[in-house]
Amino acid sequence: MEVSARVATLELAQTFVISRETTDTADVVQVEIRHEGVSGFGEGAPIDRYDESAESALAYVEEQAEALGDDPFALDEIEARLEPREWAARSAIDAALHDLQGKLVELPVWRLLGLRPEGPPTSWPIWRGDPDDMARRAAGAVDFLMLKLKLGARDGLDVERVRAVRQVTRVPLQVDVNEYWTLEEALDALPQLAELGVVYCEQPLPAGDPAGPRLKAASPIPIYVDEDCHRLSDVAACAERAHGINIKLAKSGGIREAVRMAHAARALDLGVMLGCMIESGLGISAAAQISTLCDYVDLDGNLLLAEDPWPGVEFRDGVQFPSDEPGLGVRQEVPDPR
Repeated sequence: MEVSARVATLELAQTFVISRETTDTADVVQVEIRHEGVSGFGEGAPIDRYDESAESALAYVEEQAEALGDDPFALDEIEARLEPREWAARSAIDAALHDLQGKLVELPVWRLLGLRPEGPPTSWPIWRGDPDDMARRAAGAVDFLMLKLKLGARDGLDVERVRAVRQVTRVPLQVDVNEYWTLEEALDALPQLAELGVVYCEQPLPAGDPAGPRLKAASPIPIYVDEDCHRLSDVAACAERAHGINIKLAKSGGIREAVRMAHAARALDLGVMLGCMIESGLGISAAAQISTLCDYVDLDGNLLLAEDPWPGVEFRDGVQFPSDEPGLGVRQEVPDPR
């Protein structure tokens, strides 16, 4: 198989704000794997928090290219040969292999996996701001059936943010704190959020915080963990500190590991959420293939862009539908030179 990769910069439609960063663009690595005249494509979104970058992801793909061998269906063997690091790069390789497989047999990936195409509705992020500003943006999100509020400002106004949003919409609300509460803040806020009808709280404490099991036992709403849960080996420990896990392909290393994680979570009576980073339709399409395995879906990355360079995922009635076309079902849109 012939392997090539490049770094692409995605432009956001608006500045995105969470507890630990503000961004207007996102760099991703895009991989092409060619076999018998057919190309499969995949995208990985490196996460700075885990010391990954688009440049380190690109270097990994180039270093590991020979490890892919010559059989795009030998996924177990390929996975074993790849060095266990740079998980966003591995997710791009994994997605490209799945895309290639689907094109070779002329089936969409979700059918190759034996799944259905329609998963739960995706949530829409209401990034952090003043309560009134968040309420204004929430009121305008009329195409979405769930909203996820980004909290963690450490200014004592997080509950007021949720209350302001609740006053302008009746859709289900989720909150994501991105590790920015202390145990005391969480114990104070969570009962109030329960009264406001919040569905769940994502990663209220820092990853690995020893107070996690205590907060799980005390919380009146489910706790989901993101930064605590990367790959299959993390799932069992998450059952001690959370009611559910957030799976992201950029953390798991791809579709195959994400499927394992979802089944392991079910065996441990954990809820399953499918998340994303800022990604084009190429990255979102890979995750959308497995959305039916999940209780909640947060696949908004391509919807945040000023323009999606890889269209093909259909957003309809609040749901991100994978294409019926072979492979991942997306095609790169070449800009008009005029």
